Amino acid sequence: MQATIKMALMAERDENHARVLQHFFKTGHGQYGEGDIFLGIRNPQIRTIAKRYYAETTLHDIQQLLASPYHEIRFCALVIMILQYKKATDSYKSELFRSYVDDIGRGINNWDLVDISCPHIVGAYLDDKPRQLLYELATGGLWHKRVSVISTFYFLRHGDIRDALCLCEQLVGEKHDLLQKAVGWTLREIGKIDDMVLRQFLNEHAATMPRTMLRYALEKLPPDDRQYFMTLAKR
Repeated sequence: MQATIKMALMAERDENHARVLQHFFKTGHGQYGEGDIFLGIRNPQIRTIAKRYYAETTLHDIQQLLASPYHEIRFCALVIMILQYKKATDSYKSELFRSYVDDIGRGINNWDLVDISCPHIVGAYLDDKPRQLLYELATGGLWHKRVSVISTFYFLRHGDIRDALCLCEQLVGEKHDLLQKAVGWTLREIGKIDDMVLRQFLNEHAATMPRTMLRYALEKLPPDDRQYFMTLAKR
């Protein structure tokens, strides 16, 4: 099945759009996406192919697709994994989860790949289980850290802010732009659930947290409040 999926994706490739994506996803030397290769396929096309074949795709097929050098093939593998997870038995959910975690930093190695998938696999799996793994991931590399905090969006959708808040505390000093955005984004979502918790966090950290992180966290607050916390950051 993996060969069929690859052929279907290759038929949709667009070299002009691929050049745009190579630049957008920072694939140059020393950049976060260094070495990633794009086919130039748009996400709706990828999702259509994933929906067509996911029911017949094995976990081995998914793992082989995630080993592809092509970004869109790995994206398709993750969409298939999400679709399968929703209908899987508990046993197969465990297999998908373990396989996913093993591939963080390898096949799962760009921000869009992390963001579309980890809440639906890691977050969903850990929802009714101990969540220590998230804190372990938060001590790893760039993509492990991003998975740790973005996975909590599954909990946030159900009104549970506990682990999201603790992970933001753990990652509040991160230097990488992609982690600053992820933490700020998470704080913004926490604020939608409990405004006072966000304000308390900002009162403690606004003066020292990275500006990018702070701006994302402030997005949904009233203008006067945004100005107040930005003023704290200037002291």
